[in-house]
Amino acid sequence: MARAVLIKLHLYFSAFFAAAIVLVAVSGGLYLIGIKGSVEQTFVGSLDSGEALLAEPSHAAVEAALVAVGVTDFTFDYVKQSGLRLITRPTTRPYYTLDIADGRVTVQYNEPSIQKRMIELHMGHGPSAYKTYQQFFAAGMLFVMLSGLWLGLSSERLRSTTLITSGSGLLLFAVLVLS
Repeated sequence: MARAVLIKLHLYFSAFFAAAIVLVAVSGGLYLIGIKGSVEQTFVGSLDSGEALLAEPSHAAVEAALVAVGVTDFTFDYVKQSGLRLITRPTTRPYYTLDIADGRVTVQYNEPSIQKRMIELHMGHGPSAYKTYQQFFAAGMLFVMLSGLWLGLSSERLRSTTLITSGSGLLLFAVLVLS
């Protein structure tokens, strides 16, 4: 591949995925300094069908449980089971949790803050279409990193700077991972 074509592809991929890079950096950075967002929960109702729901936590079963407590105008992509809790997904918008204890189901409406929504996107808990986008994003970022490294190493003028910066970054990464 010609160097000029690789530079253009590197630029296009970087520009195309810039919004996702900013989301990941901002949400991850805020999370690491302790700003994790919040979820406002509201009790909706309860049911006596907990054991049956745990036995088959399908989309249809959760939808029927929600209808039984009066939630009729809610759509969700899929259901995530975490122990005795069923969570409608995506969790990047308002969602429901169904907590099962002693055969009873407690249904709660959850409204995440903007920071919590960003973290949920960061962790891959967004809509199904966004999860597909994230797969392309991962491949695109790998291409951007490797093509940038290759472009730096293949330029005689940039080679030593690229080796120093990438080597020091790799060394710091290795030290932090192994410590």
